[in-house]
Amino acid sequence: MVKNSTEKSPIKQYKKTGIIAAAAVIVAVLGVWAVGALNSEKTAPVSAVIEEISEDAANGANLRIAVIRMDAIQAQANVLKNLREQKEKYENKLRDDLTSQQKKLEKEKAEIEKSQDVLSQEALQRRVVDYQNKVTKLQRDLTERAQSVEMLYQKALNEIQTKHLDPIIEGVIAKKKLSLVIDGRMARMGANAGDLDITDEVVKALDKKVSKIKMETPKGF
Repeated sequence: MVKNSTEKSPIKQYKKTGIIAAAAVIVAVLGVWAVGALNSEKTAPVSAVIEEISEDAANGANLRIAVIRMDAIQAQANVLKNLREQKEKYENKLRDDLTSQQKKLEKEKAEIEKSQDVLSQEALQRRVVDYQNKVTKLQRDLTERAQSVEMLYQKALNEIQTKHLDPIIEGVIAKKKLSLVIDGRMARMGANAGDLDITDEVVKALDKKVSKIKMETPKGF
């Protein structure tokens, strides 16, 4: 049946649907502390509120402090490099699949547009709906696969942390008799404070303990 040229084709109403390959999104949450001005007549004196606070404090002469840069460990340790390579392999496969499916959908869309003057209104509508369902399914599948990659990557990271890295750090703390270990990303050190940084020692120990870890196969791979 030839479609009446005066009929409004559903393909003309079709809005292009963007195909989104979900990526791992890391959100940094910044806590903001606000201190309001208080009426001094309604507050207790400082001496009263700190009355029960202990006078005990750490003696600086006895403190043994070290700095560890977790970002450097993640960048340099062999096991973490290997894990990132595995994740990237899955992400590349996901991008390749997206490109391939996009090409197929673009071809199908072009065919639908060409057939709008030959198909009946009902037949054309069915093809458009089928096409839109395929786009929606592709979006859903890619999102689920991307989420699975990220979830299993984080699971492997946690395993490295709890089974390998944490015990090493605890061992270094015990061996050096450290009182405090500070995250190096937040610390500022002078030129003569090189011995404070234990990052390289931790990386070497971690490399000796484990060099590879098998990331579980994500969904859809």
